[in-house]
Amino acid sequence: MTLGAWLAERSPAPPPRLAERIHQALGARVSDDAEGAPTLCVEAAADLLRELLTRSATGRESALELLAVDALVTYAFEAASANPSSLTTTANAAMARLSLAAQ
Repeated sequence: MTLGAWLAERSPAPPPRLAERIHQALGARVSDDAEGAPTLCVEAAADLLRELLTRSATGRESALELLAVDALVTYAFEAASANPSSLTTTANAAMARLSLAAQ
């Protein structure tokens, strides 16, 4: 199953504009295997967060992008929860990756 197909199965579905922004942030990753969802979603969230911080765009005008970052991290942990023994590793990797966005 692809990451895009896995996302399409999530319930409740995000509002259409947010779903579109999530897919844009994921880019080609939506075609990757959903087994990698924790890493793929965190990577996309970190890339989008880095872009926002580089532009100093963290105000109201960037609400949709900030919601997409949040949703991507949430999806990463939702996917990781399928294998509870991976949660610590996923959390540590997510913290490391997201903290790099601020540098």
